[in-house]
Amino acid sequence: MGDFLELAARRYSCRQYSGRSVEREKLVKCLEAARLAPSACNSQPWKFVVVDNPQLVPEVAKCTHQLGVNEYLSKAGAFIIVLEDHAVLMPKVACLLDSQYWAKGDLGAASLSICLEAESLGLGTCFAGVFDRAKLGKLLELPVDQRYFLVIAVGYPASEREVRPKIRKPLEDIVRFV
Repeated sequence: MGDFLELAARRYSCRQYSGRSVEREKLVKCLEAARLAPSACNSQPWKFVVVDNPQLVPEVAKCTHQLGVNEYLSKAGAFIIVLEDHAVLMPKVACLLDSQYWAKGDLGAASLSICLEAESLGLGTCFAGVFDRAKLGKLLELPVDQRYFLVIAVGYPASEREVRPKIRKPLEDIVRFV
C-alpha cells in the first residue's frame, strides 16, 4: 500500500493542462472513489455529471470563466460537475435536523476523493467554485432548481512538476489535544 500522506502532499490544484483527453476508465475510477466516500447516515447526497465529450468540454470551461478567473481551465481534458442531491437521513435524525444538514461535508469528502484518486492516476484536478450555473445547467440540460456544489476540472498536467511543500498553518496552531 502507498503512503496516504505522500499522496495528500502530492495533490495540488492544477492550473496548466495539456489539452489531452482523459480516458473514461480513469474518470470511472475517480467516480468510484467518490462513491466510496464517507456519508452521514449513508445518505450519499451526490450526483455527478461527467463531461468528456470533446465538443462539450470547451463549453463547460467557458461556463467557469467568471469574474476574470479560471481561464486556465480551457485546456482541461474533462469536467466532473458535483451536484447536491436530496439527503435521506435516518427517521430518528431527520425529525430533528434538516435533511441537508451534513450534505456539504459529504460532498466535500466525495470531491476530495475524486481529486486524490485522480492524483494517484497521474491526473491533475482543480476545484472551480465560480461558474455560471444557469449557462451550465442549460448546456447540460439540468433541472432549473438543481443544486450545484462545484465543478472539478480533470486533465493531464501540461508538464511534469516538482512537488513543492504546501503552505499550511502549523499543526500546533490548529490542533488541541485534551
